[in-house]
Amino acid sequence: MFVVICSGPSFATCGSATNDSVEPTLKETNRQMTHYLWTVWNDMFVPGVPLLEKTIRTLAVYVAVLLGLKLAGKRELSQLNPFDLVVLLLLSNTVQNAIIGNDNSIVGGLWGAAVLLLTNHFLVRYLFKSGRLDAVEGSPDVLISGGKVLQNRLNEELITVAELEAAARRQGIKSIADVEECRLETGGALTFVERLPTPEDAQHNEVIQRLEGIERRLGLLTEGRS
Repeated sequence: MFVVICSGPSFATCGSATNDSVEPTLKETNRQMTHYLWTVWNDMFVPGVPLLEKTIRTLAVYVAVLLGLKLAGKRELSQLNPFDLVVLLLLSNTVQNAIIGNDNSIVGGLWGAAVLLLTNHFLVRYLFKSGRLDAVEGSPDVLISGGKVLQNRLNEELITVAELEAAARRQGIKSIADVEECRLETGGALTFVERLPTPEDAQHNEVIQRLEGIERRLGLLTEGRS
């Protein structure tokens, strides 16, 4: 640490030298702060790529992913096992760089999101008004009909019976033997219709319930006598 002691005739000269050394330091600090703030502003709000390029990138990826999911089938959307989930997660990360390019700005991200939302909105609206929405989405696939599992349909959709049973249990159905119909919807969801009991089944269940009641009463009588 150095201490400058000024006295006598040299005091004015020493003070002037001290002020001259402080002013450049303050100017340099202000310059660095201004440069830092400008860098932060530029990184956050100035897109790294032209907005036209980002628009083209977003539209190209949107169409490519839409066609890819269409070709992959409804199974990918249903996420019946971890493989399907991993594919969708990796797909989103893979196409992310293709959309944003060399751009991490807020404006660029919001612009890409706006292009995606508006494109999807106007495309769906156009297909709906033209009556082509159902044709583009396709029709549901029947996997169980009349209580019978259609194995050929399961093979086409690459769905196993175990996966079908797991999906039925998630909807509160104990077994696919209790399913009258099952469909793989266009959005990838599996929907089940439970089988209604026939009059014979209802009569059989009633007889079983009565027999169980009689058995319980006999058990109570036996315990009372003992």
